[in-house]
Amino acid sequence: MARLIRLAAAGALVAALGIGASASGGQAGQQAAPPVQQPPPAGQPGQAPQPGQAGQKPQQPPVFRAGVSAVRVDVIITDNKGNPVGDLKPEDFDVYEDGKLQTIDLFKLINSDGNVAPGAEPARPIRSQFDQENEAGRDDVRLFVIFLDDYHVRKLNAMRMRDTLVQFVQTQLGPLDMVAIVYPLMSVNNITFTRDQTSLVAALRQFEGRKYDYRPMNQFEAQYANYPSQAVETVRNQVTMTALRGVAVRMGSLREGRKALIFVSEGFSSLLPVQMRDPNAQMPGFGNPTTKNPNAGNTVMEDRARFSSDIDMLSDLREVFNAANQQNTAIYALDPRGLSMGEFDVSDTASIGMKESQDYLRATQDTLQILATNTDGRAIINRNDLDKGLKQVVRDSSAYYLVGYNSTLSKPDGRFHEIKVKVKRPGLQVRSRKGYWAPTTEDAAKAAAPPKPPTPPAVEKALSTVQARPRDAYVSTWVGTGAGDGGKTRVTFVWEPLPPILGEKRQDVASVRLIASARGEELFNGTVLGDPAAAATAGSGSTPPARTGVKVTFDAPPGRINVRVIALNDKGEALDGFQQEMTVPDFSQAQVRLSTPAVFRSRTAREFQALSRDADPVPTPARDFRRTERLLIRFDVHGGGASPEVTATLLNRLGQKMADLPVQAPAEPGRPYQLDVPLAGLSPSDYVIEIRVKGTPTDATELIAIKIGS
Repeated sequence: MARLIRLAAAGALVAALGIGASASGGQAGQQAAPPVQQPPPAGQPGQAPQPGQAGQKPQQPPVFRAGVSAVRVDVIITDNKGNPVGDLKPEDFDVYEDGKLQTIDLFKLINSDGNVAPGAEPARPIRSQFDQENEAGRDDVRLFVIFLDDYHVRKLNAMRMRDTLVQFVQTQLGPLDMVAIVYPLMSVNNITFTRDQTSLVAALRQFEGRKYDYRPMNQFEAQYANYPSQAVETVRNQVTMTALRGVAVRMGSLREGRKALIFVSEGFSSLLPVQMRDPNAQMPGFGNPTTKNPNAGNTVMEDRARFSSDIDMLSDLREVFNAANQQNTAIYALDPRGLSMGEFDVSDTASIGMKESQDYLRATQDTLQILATNTDGRAIINRNDLDKGLKQVVRDSSAYYLVGYNSTLSKPDGRFHEIKVKVKRPGLQVRSRKGYWAPTTEDAAKAAAPPKPPTPPAVEKALSTVQARPRDAYVSTWVGTGAGDGGKTRVTFVWEPLPPILGEKRQDVASVRLIASARGEELFNGTVLGDPAAAATAGSGSTPPARTGVKVTFDAPPGRINVRVIALNDKGEALDGFQQEMTVPDFSQAQVRLSTPAVFRSRTAREFQALSRDADPVPTPARDFRRTERLLIRFDVHGGGASPEVTATLLNRLGQKMADLPVQAPAEPGRPYQLDVPLAGLSPSDYVIEIRVKGTPTDATELIAIKIGS
């Protein structure tokens, strides 16, 4: 089960965090110093996962061309006192791959203390994405990312780390150094490098740890907030490790030379103690019979479960350090716990023994050690003097050799290829990464294939309507437009009550107050009562009827209108509310237009027949459906002549055509067009239904996004 959760989370997170093969980044703001990304605010998971942003796997293997693989290795050379050595030549080096000597074709000494050398080009202001990429590519610029893993740092430890990190920024960095601050849920496309120490310090001062605190802080986390605590912890592990891979790719897209990723974390636990594996992460201890049993984890079955989870963890960690190696990114694991006696204390649980606590501490530290050792970084763990470790990060980034060769030995075999670097001068210490994982034949073919076309913006916009519902939402609404009387537009408003999140209790919505206005003129102001059938089943646990929505209509002049919705209980007290602006189209013009398609759901053949016969049914605002359901979609065509050419197409979430949908033209004037869309043949995913009518000078198009579950 844990492995399935890992795989599902990994697939979702690659798309959610915007990780792509090149990770070129988004547009930066046009200000003097790009702002440092702050912690993701409540209600927003960083830059929230956007539908349609599916990416490739972030770890990109060396690209094979005519059987030759280009390999780059950072080599740090120091004397017996730990001082960097900077006078070596290419002939002083021997590089071996799988024990065979390679020919060096790239050799460069990188030496910088973060300051502008006399006569060198001064540091340019960073005002755009172009400035970031241009400045990051300079040899005298040191590139750092401070990854604040709030998922795996306790609150008090995070508070103690703030001063250490602030001191590092203020005393160890130079005017040329570029730094980005990253959180696990931040999209790689929104990583911003800056030289503005004031903004860096302000961002670091806001670092808050959330380890073992499973309260959802944004929409993304609310989706799985009530899962078992082990499932939530597994998702958090995958979020962080996916983000680490994405950050490595982003840094690799900026430069070839060494990059330092400072990973502020207490490490990963593959499996929580049984005393903490609660059925619902929001109710610690409730329903867990082992909460106060210190011996609950001492069983053969538990040992087997831990062994299996540890294997999965090692596999996940390998993906991280493999991606970092391929991008010449060294991971420096910074453990804010310092010297510690164990992983757990009384505030976590009083039933976990000291030995088990120490075992978990060592296991989490091992994950940090693995990441650092395998990327030629350092694990700054088990020490209270963290400043000394951070100084070493800067020293490692200040003087090193960038050595490259074209390997004729490698082939796409998916195996690890060992790299050893030796220098001929005696008495020197050599540090470099241990090797790299070659791609498989399939991976090599994917790397050589042309990039897939991006998802059309219109499809992405449509898919945004099927995002997961906010945790505290009380109602679902839909607003449609069509031709009205006297040159005005007919606006239809529909609302349905939303059931509470499983396990929560709250008041039922009895009615909705709708207030619509345009340019100071009130268009509609009234209370829309709920469906009695829905109210009768609310809270009963029974399946609600297929039609629970209620609709009202009013006419509005074309242009911008303001709509305010207030959900009320049976006493008329406000439970929730929101306000939005929308543009009302003009249907009186000669050009062809489509009314907003109305979606009707049916769960049985009898319900569908009843909908088909009903001249004025109530549309559903919902856009998530089951495969057992069948949709009826109605819309009107205005303009376009007596027999307009109307087509409908089913698209996947990338905007690619899957199938044509038959359009039923109206049998008599004044009746709508119809689509009959059975969902049984579609696998669970997001889809878009495109309705298009030929027109002059342009076609009219409407997109309907739907989510299909099991």
